[in-house]
Amino acid sequence: MPAGSDDDAQLERLLFGRAGRPPQDLSEPDWPLVARELKRKGVTLTLLWQEYRASHPDGYGFIWFCERFAAFRQRTSAVFRNRHAAGAVMQTDYAGPTVPVIDPATGVIHPAQIFVAVLGASNLTFAHASFSQRLPDWIDGQVRALAFYGGVAKAIVCDNLKAGVARALWFEPTLTATFAAMAEHYDTTILPTRSRKPRDKGKVEGAVLIVERWILARLRNRTFFSLAALNTAIADAPCRQKPPRTI
Repeated sequence: MPAGSDDDAQLERLLFGRAGRPPQDLSEPDWPLVARELKRKGVTLTLLWQEYRASHPDGYGFIWFCERFAAFRQRTSAVFRNRHAAGAVMQTDYAGPTVPVIDPATGVIHPAQIFVAVLGASNLTFAHASFSQRLPDWIDGQVRALAFYGGVAKAIVCDNLKAGVARALWFEPTLTATFAAMAEHYDTTILPTRSRKPRDKGKVEGAVLIVERWILARLRNRTFFSLAALNTAIADAPCRQKPPRTI
C-alpha cells in the first residue's frame, strides 16, 4: 500500500473504528414494564426491543438492551438466604432418575424410585430405594431417614407429593391422615413446599444432584435383582457415611 496520510487514516478506521453508531436518544426503556410484558406468553426480549426502537429510532442497540435488562432483573430479584440451625430442618424429595431392578423369576424390570433426605445445617444426605412413590413408601422413606440420622428435626420440608399432601400451603398445609399421624408421632412439623418453587427446598435439590452424580452414576452399569441388593449398594456408596447419633 503506498504511503500517505489518506491511506493511513483509512487503515486506522478499518482497524480501530467502532462498529455501528452511538445512540442519540439516551432515554431508557421502562424496565418494570418490560419485565411485566416478558411474562406474557410469546413475548420475547427481541420483540420488546423492536417495539422500543420503533418509538425510539435513535435509541440503544439490542445488546445494550439485553444487558441493561439483565442488570435490572438482578437488582430487583432479591433472594432470601436461609440459615439452617442444627436439628432445625430435614428436607426430603425423590430423585428424578430411577434404577432398574430385574425380577429374577419373571425377568420383568421394575423402576426403583430413589428417596432422598438431607439435614439443613450439615448437608448430611440419606438415600433409599423403593418401588413406588405411594404413601407407604413415602412414609417409610421419612421414617428410615430419621432412623439414619438418629433423631428428629423440628420440621420436615418435603415435596408436595399427592400421596402425603392433600393441599400444599406453606403455613397451613392439609396432610393426608397417615402423614399427619406420622408427624404427630414424631412430634415434628411438616412443611410442604410450593409448586414450582425449588428454592423452598434448595438443600434437597442439591442433595438429589449429589445422589445422582455420586451414587446412581456409579451404579449405572450394575445389574440388580432385588431392592435389598440395590439399597445395600446405595448404603456402601463412598459419599454416604453413618452420622453421629445427634442432629
